[in-house]
Amino acid sequence: MVVGEDWSIIPLENLIARVGEETHLVAGATTAAEAKTAFETLEIGADGVLLDADSPDEIRGAVDARDAADRETLDLRHAEVTAVERTGMADRVCIDTGSLMDDDEGMLVGSMSRGLFFVHAETAESPYVESRPFRVNAGAVHAYVRNAEGGTNYLAELTSGDEVQVVDTAGHTREAIVGRVKIEKRPMFRIQAEVETEEGVDRVETLIQNAETVKVATADGKKAVTDLEEGDEALVYYEDVARHFGEAVEESIIEK
Repeated sequence: MVVGEDWSIIPLENLIARVGEETHLVAGATTAAEAKTAFETLEIGADGVLLDADSPDEIRGAVDARDAADRETLDLRHAEVTAVERTGMADRVCIDTGSLMDDDEGMLVGSMSRGLFFVHAETAESPYVESRPFRVNAGAVHAYVRNAEGGTNYLAELTSGDEVQVVDTAGHTREAIVGRVKIEKRPMFRIQAEVETEEGVDRVETLIQNAETVKVATADGKKAVTDLEEGDEALVYYEDVARHFGEAVEESIIEK
């Protein structure tokens, strides 16, 4: 446990770099900002913070900094859209959460476990319907959605009280509680894209509702799926693994 009289970043960096994994480093702090710095230093951070503060706001801010430091940051990339096709009707899932999402937030959804598309929350105003900033119109019942533990769930198996992962376009994540799941028959698009990998090019795809209010993230910003075209660069999370009951496993698998 280290409390600096005249604290600065460099001594903390040196300590984090040198103490090793067998030692737990707790850094003294007097504000939420100092706590945030301690948790983020060298992208490793102190194992804990000893907070000397009377202000409830500083205490809450330090707790928020701790929670944020524990969350994943995902490496999102762009994939070239190679097909946008009308497919007919399917059972579509809307995920209504107990949290409000920002304009740059959504969820990762896809037909193939190795490649999930960024689907925006319904935060945008529309002439057709009121905004639903707690909702992601996610896709068909068979598709995967990333959960708070970094695994996946089928959209059809989500129920009230489950946790799902909310992600922003920079890859920052947080968890959200499912409040309700709505499954209705709707016309769908099949979206296919190609991802550049170390081995070459891989294909990923998903089914998503044919509706102007459903938007995906692209290199040109938020775009309605009804306006999506071949050649667009869709934002995806690509992970070259197979899934067994939602957990990543190293095995050969074919998805098509």
